Amino acid sequence: MPQKNSNMESIEEDKKSDASEKRERQLVSFDWAIKRLLRNKTNFEVVEGFLSELLNSEITITNVLESESNKEHSHDKYNRVDIVVEDTEGEVILIELQFIPEVDYFQRMLYGVSKAISERMIQGDRYMEVKKIYSINVVYFDLGRGNGYAYHGKTDFRNIYDNDEILELSDKQRNIFGPVEAGDLYPEYYVLKINKFNDIAKNTLDEWIYFLKNDRIKEDFKAKGLLKAREILDYTRLSPVEKSVYDHDQEDKSRYLCEIATAKYEGEFEIEKKYSKKIEEQNKALEEQRKALEEKDKALEEKDKSLEEQRKALEKKDKENAKLREQLAEMTRISPDKQIE
Repeated sequence: MPQKNSNMESIEEDKKSDASEKRERQLVSFDWAIKRLLRNKTNFEVVEGFLSELLNSEITITNVLESESNKEHSHDKYNRVDIVVEDTEGEVILIELQFIPEVDYFQRMLYGVSKAISERMIQGDRYMEVKKIYSINVVYFDLGRGNGYAYHGKTDFRNIYDNDEILELSDKQRNIFGPVEAGDLYPEYYVLKINKFNDIAKNTLDEWIYFLKNDRIKEDFKAKGLLKAREILDYTRLSPVEKSVYDHDQEDKSRYLCEIATAKYEGEFEIEKKYSKKIEEQNKALEEQRKALEEKDKALEEKDKSLEEQRKALEKKDKENAKLREQLAEMTRISPDKQIE
């Protein structure tokens, strides 16, 4: 009977595991979907949900803007912004997912924003036509130094002599741009370091980050856009052609990441090989120096030993001389008139 109960418990656990797997079924990756499925207006809800949770504001996308990233080759994503959208306020939002580490990625973010601004300015336009830009960067490597996984950067104009005072717009400017600070007109940057996320979703934004990291959505997740994402990003719902393209692209991405890792390993190996002989020669020279110092120390020890023996000999002679002087003094005392030879 105990064995039967054990088997029943095992079956129940397997059922629970299967049910959990179905609830948290793996979906197509967000970076692939955002270049294809999510550009369709009927699917804007997914990207709108992500942006609304991240920017903490209700975002409604009016259209996807053309950019250099609107190409089909799977490697384009490593060099261009993945998607550029415009919301109902006319503000422009750049979204980039980056897998390969780049030491100058911060400058790349700046360049992308600057280019987005300049591309949308027509000669003769007033500067007030410059649109607010949001740069959303989802990176899968450790960018910069920091223990967190979600960062926000914006411009502040602060009084040099009173750091608490921030420059605001004049009444005339507020009539045009609204009751905001001067820095609010400037681009804002968001960096999500996916590799730093510990898979514990404490809020709805974390639920999105969990999905971006694992390509999975838990049954109890409530973040905006995730319900729609679970529906349209289900791999089983893709057409045969879409499945073939997705599988090919994922395989291509894995191969590309593997090539990068291999190149890095081979580079490190070549560097190690190149300098190993030099390091060996340096170690040999250090060993020779160590032996020479040991021999020098040994010679000094022998010299110290010789000096110590000489010191002891002198001390012995001094004692003998002192004894002779005492004897002489005693003889002089006994026979003061007798000449002592």
